[in-house]
Amino acid sequence: MAKAVWNGQTLAESETYETVEGNIYFPDESVKREFLKPSSTTSSCPWKGQARYYTILVDGQENPDAAWYYPDPKPAARNVKHHVAFWRGVEVTK
Repeated sequence: MAKAVWNGQTLAESETYETVEGNIYFPDESVKREFLKPSSTTSSCPWKGQARYYTILVDGQENPDAAWYYPDPKPAARNVKHHVAFWRGVEVTK
């Protein structure tokens, strides 16, 4: 079971997940969307493609760009399509 927690709130929890470059990617359906706010931030990875970000909002506190996903990953990273990963102080355990 993998779990992502920030500010005392569980953001995602799942028995199934993908691990890429040491990051756990949670399936979309396991992510609590009520805590995510779309961000305009993007980044690019040569083999995964363009990432989009979410700001996490819990109990009035924001963690900018602390979650990311690949809406249209390149073929080598197709296993992370419809998955979300966390960083920037989010505690991810498995």
